[in-house]
Amino acid sequence: MTSNRKPYKTFTREFKLEALRMMAQSDKPSSEIAAELGIRRNQLYKWKEQLSDKADNAFPEKRGRPKKDEQSELTRLRQDNARLKEEVNILKKANVDSSNHCNTLFNHV
Repeated sequence: MTSNRKPYKTFTREFKLEALRMMAQSDKPSSEIAAELGIRRNQLYKWKEQLSDKADNAFPEKRGRPKKDEQSELTRLRQDNARLKEEVNILKKANVDSSNHCNTLFNHV
């Protein structure tokens, strides 16, 4: 089954900032500026909101999946987390067993 969707367009940080500068300094309506740039008008407003919310952190260049080094670190941490959870469960069970009777193989001494 194939999709007829167009791939997402990606724009550089500089393009977004220039578009917002044009919108702020121009007497033209935002719809006209958006048409000149080949984008939707609401995209300008989304970029404006992102810039006001995140300031310097708006429009990061890195997007998508983490690189292999970051991914391997994440995988290692997840494995460590799963191992530690298993150890905690084992210790909880051992604590319950020892509270009722001696935690040995031979209980009848």
